[in-house]
Amino acid sequence: MTAQRPEQLTPRKVASHLGVMVAVAAVLGVVVAGLAIPFAGVVGIGAKNVADTMDQLPAELETEALAQRTQVLDENGETIATLYDQNRVNVKLTDVSRVMTKAIVAIEDYRFYQHGALDLKGTLRAFITNQANSGVVQGGSSITQQLVKLTLVDQAKTKKERREATDDSYARKLRELRYAVALEQRHTKDWILERYLNTAYFGDGAWGIQSAARHYFNVNASDLKLPQAALLAGLVKNPYGYDPTKFEDRAIARRNVVLERMAELGIVKQKRVDRLKKRGLGLDVQTTPNGCLNSRAPFFCDYLLNYLLKDRSLGRTAAERRDLIFSGGLTIRTTIDLQAQAAADEAVTSAVYPESEAIGGLAMVEPGTGKVRAIAQSRPMGSDRSRGQTYLNYVVNQKYGDSAGFQPGSTFKVFVLAAALEQGLPTSTGFNSPPRISIPEYEYEDCDGEPYGYGTWDLGNSTTSGYMDMYRGTRESVNTYFAQLETLTGICEPYELAKSMGVDLTNPEGEGPGLPERVPTFVLGIPDASPLELAEAYATFAARGLHCDSRPVVAIEDSRGTVLKEYDQQCEQVLQETTADAINDILRGVIEGGFASAQALGRDAAGKTGTSQSGQAIWFVGYTPNMAAASMIAGANESGTPKSLEGVNIGPTTIYGASGSGYAAPVWGSAMRGILDKLPVESFTPPSSVTRGTPSTPTDDDFGDDDE
Repeated sequence: MTAQRPEQLTPRKVASHLGVMVAVAAVLGVVVAGLAIPFAGVVGIGAKNVADTMDQLPAELETEALAQRTQVLDENGETIATLYDQNRVNVKLTDVSRVMTKAIVAIEDYRFYQHGALDLKGTLRAFITNQANSGVVQGGSSITQQLVKLTLVDQAKTKKERREATDDSYARKLRELRYAVALEQRHTKDWILERYLNTAYFGDGAWGIQSAARHYFNVNASDLKLPQAALLAGLVKNPYGYDPTKFEDRAIARRNVVLERMAELGIVKQKRVDRLKKRGLGLDVQTTPNGCLNSRAPFFCDYLLNYLLKDRSLGRTAAERRDLIFSGGLTIRTTIDLQAQAAADEAVTSAVYPESEAIGGLAMVEPGTGKVRAIAQSRPMGSDRSRGQTYLNYVVNQKYGDSAGFQPGSTFKVFVLAAALEQGLPTSTGFNSPPRISIPEYEYEDCDGEPYGYGTWDLGNSTTSGYMDMYRGTRESVNTYFAQLETLTGICEPYELAKSMGVDLTNPEGEGPGLPERVPTFVLGIPDASPLELAEAYATFAARGLHCDSRPVVAIEDSRGTVLKEYDQQCEQVLQETTADAINDILRGVIEGGFASAQALGRDAAGKTGTSQSGQAIWFVGYTPNMAAASMIAGANESGTPKSLEGVNIGPTTIYGASGSGYAAPVWGSAMRGILDKLPVESFTPPSSVTRGTPSTPTDDDFGDDDE
């Protein structure tokens, strides 16, 4: 079959075609003839069908808010992260340099301020050119029409909508024209140009004129000069093909086309254009880091993001909440203290190297407010396991991170201590505490008032033995003392106290995965926990029994600076002040003469060591009256699977005889010393004489004897 030759347009045929166009225009009330549609498409529809099609379209284009990048700020307003799907910052037209607006109008639609939704002259010119070449060679779209297309593409949510927004069909062109007419009727020319400049893509990840100006030249849109404006105006037509970071020669040529057009229109003098055309591009390319990976505190950012994604007040679904965070142009004011973060990072990464089969982690929480001041871990964020990188956040609980936590060992003894004091037992409560002991499980009362069980719990000390009261039993971390103290408190109240103080306990009887939590061995830290949970819990003691939920955010503002939500502190008095005062005094002994005496800060400080029964994790949780921090070193392979710390090379040293005081406590001390200069010197409230009581007589127990 012989291919048909393209129709050759004679002057008579052109005139005939124009007649059809005028007829169509009469039906529409506007001229639609030059929409870069092949002529056959226009003739094929017929004037009546065109009118019917237009009548079926919505009368107005709903313009949604443009996606903008979100800023994440520290406590002092300094940017620590940016989050975005499109790197855009909207600006007013008055904040765009005049030469930029002149350049974009000159090259895209020089009669923009003279015509309506459609530029008849430009459309007719494009129509004749396209028909003469039997195809789409020249576009005649006005800036308003271009804005409509950009908007439809930007707002397309499905594949069908994206296809309809980009199809080379008369239906799309008619729809764009209908919407363009509506925009011109509803908005001023300046509004349309402002929206166009903010919507347009300028290549290399820069959306909108402000981001483009900052990206390519490191200036604001208001400060763009003529050659810079000419380059950016030229990019809109083909932001990929003219990308100046990849195709410098093409970009220069396109910039020069814009400059020549501006000279042709009398906007600038030809001599100046001739001089500017000889210059290079003068780029000063700046990148805008995106996401937590590129933030100044990756794992704090990760915690923050997960925290916000679970906040239903920010959207009905997780997808809606994510869209708001990454496209809403928000300002998120966080609780992070960059000095505390730097101190925590230095302390953790100096003690545990990324490639080792151990993880170092530390969380700092402010007592009385719950503000999370730092989240640090030894493995940096990333995907290169050979360099120790990971995306798993081991410092926060599983609700906001990825790890189920690690056994916290003797750091849980404080919850039995607090329960005993809440029940009225004095700090002088004492027991003979042998090296090993066997305690019948029926000695432990559960929440229903019934015995926990009828087996026997056999345990021993790893420290010292003898007669102990609360002070000495805590200072020496004597297991057999606390196992006996727990027979007096029962296992219910310590468990519930730990929950009320921020420890995420959800498996009391072992119904879910993992070990049962509400058991006699609770006192030895059998349930898994994270550094953030323990920092929050111990901050309760520092705040004299006032527990505040930990939070990484203070407030969120929208793109206009209006406060969307304030995150006020959520606090509750969960312990009597006298109980907390006594705990603080007891835990001071761990630092002042106890196992962690090397970490004394020269001011009031208290804390507790912890070593898991499996030897997989070592801890130190400590605090001053105005800052609490939990330090953890846990054995884990590159996938995060727990393993014993014994013999593990953590970088500076190899762990033998893992203990919280020997390895985790120095990390805590280093981090705390890094922020002491900004923490006021405060003292703990002395304990009441009521909580002290009088020394008790050693108990006569039948739990065993002193012989191993």
